[in-house]
Amino acid sequence: PSLSLNNTSFLEQLEELEKMFQEDHYPDNEKRREIAAVVGVTPQRIMVWFQNRRAKWRKSEKLSMKGNKKYPTSSA
Repeated sequence: PSLSLNNTSFLEQLEELEKMFQEDHYPDNEKRREIAAVVGVTPQRIMVWFQNRRAKWRKSEKLSMKGNKKYPTSSA
């Protein structure tokens, strides 16, 4: 893999990925291949990025929920 990517193209890739994430948190194989082609990385990298992004999203959701709760709810 080439390390000659400059920050601008990296940020563009990130922007594209974030946009896709807003549309769909769980892209299927076909969609991952499309995203990979657009961004210029392997579908495997896209899959891992989405896994990490979902984890980050869940964590931030949990934190924002915690801040909004006046009383605890029983959750299994």
